Amino acid sequence: MNKLQEKIKKMPDSPGIYLFYKDEELVYVGKATSLRNRVKSYLNPKTFRPIEAMIGEVTDVEWKETDSVLEAVVLEANYIKKYKPKYNVKEKDDKSWNYLVITKDEFPKLEAVRERNLKKEEYKYVFGPYAEMRISQILKILHALFNVSRCSPSAKKPCFDYQLKHCLGVCTGEVDQREYRDKVINPLIMFLKGKKNAVLVSLNKKMKEASKMQDFEEAKRLRDQIFSLQRIRDFSLLDKSFLEESRKEEKLKIKKIEGYDISNMGSEAKVGSLVVFNDREPAKSEYKKFKIKTVLGQSDVDCLKEVFERRIKHSEWQLPDIILVDGGKPQIGSLKKVLKESKIKIFIVGIAKGKERKKNELFFSEEDDKYVEWAKKNIGLLIKVRNEAHRFAINYQRKLISKRITQ
Repeated sequence: MNKLQEKIKKMPDSPGIYLFYKDEELVYVGKATSLRNRVKSYLNPKTFRPIEAMIGEVTDVEWKETDSVLEAVVLEANYIKKYKPKYNVKEKDDKSWNYLVITKDEFPKLEAVRERNLKKEEYKYVFGPYAEMRISQILKILHALFNVSRCSPSAKKPCFDYQLKHCLGVCTGEVDQREYRDKVINPLIMFLKGKKNAVLVSLNKKMKEASKMQDFEEAKRLRDQIFSLQRIRDFSLLDKSFLEESRKEEKLKIKKIEGYDISNMGSEAKVGSLVVFNDREPAKSEYKKFKIKTVLGQSDVDCLKEVFERRIKHSEWQLPDIILVDGGKPQIGSLKKVLKESKIKIFIVGIAKGKERKKNELFFSEEDDKYVEWAKKNIGLLIKVRNEAHRFAINYQRKLISKRITQ
């Protein structure tokens, strides 16, 4: 196996862009939902595109991972614009490129324009070119992520996007031009320039400022937007070939698990614990402990609900891929309610010990085949998380009891 094949073998199974070089010249850039699978497919081509015909001449490959397919699409466009790789140009008729433009309207809009219809001087900003054919789906996702207005201030009645909370109120007069540019257009421009991290930093700062000013509605909107950007749902952008690859070799990536437990020994010693496992290993610096403040009596479910409500308020704590609780349907139902109220969707697994406390029965917040299959295959890891949460809660409880006795 040559060096290029060895390198391809080490590529990650994640979204991103791949860069083909011939003697240090960038000759092609492409996007993928799975970098490894996509680039491996070039070694056994099933079509006769120019880039596949010359793959034997490629001397090196590099790649850049992204958190989503949408970001891969944006990054690919920025590379094509900057470097104009010859095989990207060769494969595409210039007249069929897509561009995203921001108009010069009083409240700027985001539109898609074909190369043949593009007059750059008519627009405030032009981004592209995009090889992606599903440009309408890209527009749909960006409109939802950034609340880009499709209505007019002359409408004088709420538009459909406003009812879906995807419009800040251009149609109802609730937002002025300056506020609209600050909240909508500027973050959108940064994102299309490939600066998502900068967008998240800016939104986090604004969220904290809004909270400090007791503008809780705006703080909640920003929190929801941050969450949406961290977990971009862009399944509609997958090419058919990518979908086929994903279905064959798709592996669910669970990088972060949060485990919760309640230790309940009377009204004076009720505590909750939150432990974190990153990449299957405990991340003790992220552990949190909670002293129950509002629950009367011996209800573990209510205690768990209080702990989780307090945790969700901390938008600066990165959300997990899976939540693990010590318990069954009542505990899961309690957390699901909190997530629904917060408009957050995270898969929850419960491990119940049974009446004799000898079982490890799994319960799930929903019948999602991918997550259910992952949980069943990784029950050993989940039990480890459950036990660690229990240990952490018990230790905290003992310290409180010991302190109280000493006093």
